[in-house]
Amino acid sequence: MPMADDFLPPALARELPVALGSVALASRRFGLVVVDEVNGFATVGAGPLAPAAPNAQVTQMVAETDRLARAFLNRGAPVLAFLDSHDADRPEPPYPPHCVIGTGQEELVPALAWLEGAAGVTLMRKDCINGFVGGIGADGRNKVVDWVNAARLDTVVVVGICTDICVMDFVLTLLSARNHGLMPPLRDIVVYEPGCATYDLPANAVAGLGLPPTAAHPQGPAHHMGLYFMASRGAVLANQLSGL
Repeated sequence: MPMADDFLPPALARELPVALGSVALASRRFGLVVVDEVNGFATVGAGPLAPAAPNAQVTQMVAETDRLARAFLNRGAPVLAFLDSHDADRPEPPYPPHCVIGTGQEELVPALAWLEGAAGVTLMRKDCINGFVGGIGADGRNKVVDWVNAARLDTVVVVGICTDICVMDFVLTLLSARNHGLMPPLRDIVVYEPGCATYDLPANAVAGLGLPPTAAHPQGPAHHMGLYFMASRGAVLANQLSGL
């Protein structure tokens, strides 16, 4: 498997180090959160924010998510899957309209479509980057908080796309909510690196598309920075999970 520091400028890996480790789950009450592994982000050609060509990191993310979801459910551990879903008249600035309800972009990628309707799986549509915020209902209750507390989870494992955007926003907010005491059983938020990915838009591609230089988003550094900031706030970074 590619490591978190593959394809990185040496200075970035040196100045902002990331350490991945193994997490043992056997003695824990654990659940899996899958962030936005929908067609609009992870199926080639499925919209303006989907990969334009096959991408090894995205392919690995989907395969690892499929493997983990099956293993978790076989152990009786719950799975929560976010699906980025937007009304046509409510886009998500600054991004172009994407994952619009009814286009198919908002549906799980084919390899994960089996999650819909599977016992132990909760699907949660969200209309914003941050899944924790997207989980706030009209009644003021938070579906993520309720999901964690109902299963009395002490460990949540997170995978998905994009490492430095939707995954990071969710993880950072979940960490703060844990620290605020909203989920008393929750101890660890584990980010499983091989199950995460982000998009690739290097500077030379930005110029060719006529976009401003600030649109640059090289996959390796962006993925690494997402991991770095999540770890700096208290997330546990893992490249191996044992006890499944």
